[in-house]
Formats: sequence, C-alpha cells, structure tokens
Amino acid sequence: MEQLALFAETGQSRGLPKHLLDYRSEFVDTKESDRLLAHFIAHTPWKQTTQKLWDKEYLTPRMTCWYGETDKIAGTLPWTPELQATREMVESLAGIWFNSVLLNYYRDGSDSVAWHSDKESIMGSQPIIASVSFGAVRSFDIRNKANHQEKYSVRLEHGSFLIMKSGLQEHGSTALLNPTKS
Repeated sequence: MEQLALFAETGQSRGLPKHLLDYRSEFVDTKESDRLLAHFIAHTPWKQTTQKLWDKEYLTPRMTCWYGETDKIAGTLPWTPELQATREMVESLAGIWFNSVLLNYYRDGSDSVAWHSDKESIMGSQPIIASVSFGAVRSFDIRNKANHQEKYSVRLEHGSFLIMKSGLQEHGSTALLNPTKS
C-alpha cells in the first residue's frame, strides 16, 4: 500500500478537515505512554482474526482485542483499570461517553489496516470514534469516498489522541499504514 507524503517529518497534511477530526499530540505523557504500551502488549489476550474478501479468507495484518460494557455489548471483555483510566481521559476531552474500545496491536512495519469505513451498527449511523496511539509513529490516512484524489494524513505519535467526528465514516475512508520515520 502506498504511503502518503503530504507533510514534512512532523505535523499534519495541509487542509485537514477539522470539522471531521481533531488531533492532539502528547495527550498522554511519554513515561505513562511507555508504561501503558508495555502493559497492553504483555497483558492483553490478543487475537488475529480472519476477514473474507472476494470469497477468500485472509488473516488481518494486526492483533486485536475488544473491551466494553459486557452487559450491553456481546463479545467484549470487561474494562481493565488501565483502559478505564484512559477512557475517562478521552471522555473528558471529547465530551462524550464511549461504550467500548477495540485495541489494535501493530507488531511491526507489515501490520496495517486497509482503506475502510467503520460500519459497526453498535456505533450508530454517525459514529464518533476516539483513538489513543502508543508506540511507533504511523501514518493515519484519510480519503474522500467520492473523490479519492482528496487525501489527508496525520502522523499518530506515541501518546497522541485523535477523534474522528460525526460524518467522517460517512464521507471518508481511513487507513493506518506502515510506521513513518521519526
């Protein structure tokens, strides 16, 4: 998958649609980010799932684990103290309540997420999705569904926060690509 090069070594691409997303670096300080990353890698019951594409099953190129309100969302694990504390920080900044979190573990430069829009019915028709990133800097790319030439990119830094606002999933698709050079 081709990586976008829309900005210098730091920052975001020009013209980032602020009405659709908000990015904050240093949301979690480096020491706490390092601790949480090590904890999640060591203590999360990671799974690698399969997806069906054109009548063939493929292993997803990342590890995942889903946590949430176990009494309301089937298949989720209960919130851990570390996830609950992170959730409270996110909710405080975002001003909304979140019912679940999908942890994604990108083990190396070959793990990624292909172009997609989140369509989980549990999130409603206009989902708001928050993301906190730990580990290597990765390129989070966005493109307009109607015009694939309209693209944007955000460098997700260690300890950063990204919120995808209502409308992004409807009008755009996203991809998380290979790590970028620091």
